[in-house]
Amino acid sequence: MIWLGLALLLLAAFGTPFFALIAALAVFGFVYAGYEPTLLVVEFNRIAEMPVLVAIPLFTLAGYVLSESAAPQRLVRLANASVGWMPGGLAIVAIFACAIFTVLTGASGVTIVALGAVLLPALRHGMYDDKFNLGLLTTSGSLGMLFAPALPLIIFGVVAQQLNLENAPPVEMQQLFLAGILPGVLMIVALSIYAVAMAPKNAPLQTFRVNEFAAAVKDSAWELPLPILVAIGILSGKVAPSEIAAVTAIYVLVVYVVIRRELPFRALPRVLRDAMMLVGAILTILGMSLALTNVFIDQEIPNKLFDLVRTHIDSKITFLLILNVFLLIFGMLLEGIPAIVILTPLLLPIAVGYGIHPVHFGIIFIANLQIGLFLPPVGMNLFIASMRFQQPITRLVRACVPFFLILLVCTLIITYVPWLSLVLLGPTIAPSLGP
Repeated sequence: MIWLGLALLLLAAFGTPFFALIAALAVFGFVYAGYEPTLLVVEFNRIAEMPVLVAIPLFTLAGYVLSESAAPQRLVRLANASVGWMPGGLAIVAIFACAIFTVLTGASGVTIVALGAVLLPALRHGMYDDKFNLGLLTTSGSLGMLFAPALPLIIFGVVAQQLNLENAPPVEMQQLFLAGILPGVLMIVALSIYAVAMAPKNAPLQTFRVNEFAAAVKDSAWELPLPILVAIGILSGKVAPSEIAAVTAIYVLVVYVVIRRELPFRALPRVLRDAMMLVGAILTILGMSLALTNVFIDQEIPNKLFDLVRTHIDSKITFLLILNVFLLIFGMLLEGIPAIVILTPLLLPIAVGYGIHPVHFGIIFIANLQIGLFLPPVGMNLFIASMRFQQPITRLVRACVPFFLILLVCTLIITYVPWLSLVLLGPTIAPSLGP
């Protein structure tokens, strides 16, 4: 086993694609468990039987089209016209714009690239400290991962549903979508309060102009219905995620290719290719991981891990604290989706054994991974922001420290106050933090 781990680390160091590493690990798992390797193909084919997975390519395509359009600039203009007059309003504009765009595109890195060129000059013009600006944009790029229909929520739901845990309520996609609302709002509000506190004292405040607000609303007339349609579909509970994704993709293509014509027809093949390359990598990782998950279950690895953990940790409170530390460390080393598909089959059964609701666990998981995206040594957003803003990573790390502390406190609140994640699921869910 040790030589296998060393071999995988060596391959990763030489730039081997992650889906290939997962495939190699899955093949080894099947052979080690005494199964025919050909069964791996049968297990992989199971993803074709999951209707919810149709949402992934459709939402991804919609996100890529949005990033190619002028929608980011219009959203920033609307947010600025709405709250730019407040003390710290410009920074709040950046926070809200980043969160909304990450929700729509499903990728935090795309948010930094698409909005960074607009927001950084605006913040500098507003006389904000440059260290504050860089930290705000680097961390805010990961906001929105807790709001539907962000891909991490969908991926976690798919993996959790395959586990079929005993003595645990099933994980429904709509429950995950609802559970992320209040925790996500908590993080946005906390950062907004800090933004107000850090607002330049001598910076002149812009006045609220009705004409500008009306013009911004008119300019964003095609963008505003999109989140409303998604929200109605999710909250109603009568529309499947795949159907919401289909409506979103069709709407985006019609608006930005046919009506606004910001994405020419000749560019569609390139956008489709880029989007489907990402989808292919995600589905390959997911398919191989689900196959490996069945090996874990058959070999009772989650139960053995739970017994091992239980012998050293009796308290649920202590387990939650260690869980957060572990997820933060793992989030520094691996991007969100691979972390979800690898760790969920191992950690979710342990969490359920401690009496943690699976949906609450999923929100804790994603909240930690959201922070890990801008933590050294390999936080993806650090490298993207470094290239986008032409700044050394060390400076970005120092700039992110206060934002990290704020989001860490929010994550601990989310962890130890399960009510935030579960209250919208209905009265049948009784969130409690037992001993």
